Amino acid sequence: MSLVLRLGRAVEGSYHRPAHLPIFQDPCCYLASPRPLLDSRAMPYSIAFLRAINVGGRNVKMEALRAIFRNLGFEGVSTFIASGNVLFDSPQEPAAEVETRIELGLEEALGFEVHAFLRTGDHVAAALAAIPFSEAEIEEAQALNIAFLKAPLSTYGLEGLVTLTSEIDNFHASAREVYCRSLQKQSESKISNALFERKIGGRCTFRSVNSLRRLLAKLQDKPI
Repeated sequence: MSLVLRLGRAVEGSYHRPAHLPIFQDPCCYLASPRPLLDSRAMPYSIAFLRAINVGGRNVKMEALRAIFRNLGFEGVSTFIASGNVLFDSPQEPAAEVETRIELGLEEALGFEVHAFLRTGDHVAAALAAIPFSEAEIEEAQALNIAFLKAPLSTYGLEGLVTLTSEIDNFHASAREVYCRSLQKQSESKISNALFERKIGGRCTFRSVNSLRRLLAKLQDKPI
């Protein structure tokens, strides 16, 4: 079930969406969006979105981060900006096993816990194509982010989102992401990553829509 959270209440499928776009559970259903973000080639790449990299004094050079991933056996490794986005050729093993391998390897190499959120390039493209807010809502937003989740939100997590919803901030929850729109700049927001996690009862990491679009453009330039 997909929920839009506005002004303290959860409304199923209440946003204004194109007729072709039904209420959804996983944005990967919508690779045929009329707003194409990439060409039609499938992207055999994965992205590890890392939480707690280069924040709070936990500074890691991207060269060192790439070396750690190569030492963990990943191929085609590259990084995108310094906020913890690692691109690599998609391995054959299940995503949960890959995430665990990354998290254990990073903790051993860096000496602190790092949570990894694994997505394919196609999944990120689909998540962007399925942004639920209208063009007018996007235009007036001062911050537009996607929170990548470790697990689908529980009833507790959905109720937590309701408590964060206001005239300033509203949210849309899908199976593996939460779309976050704010009329305040990110630097002015009182909703931190830690507060958001407490409210939803789970782990997540945020990326701006603009940075995700730039990341996909980089993926498009990678040879297949």
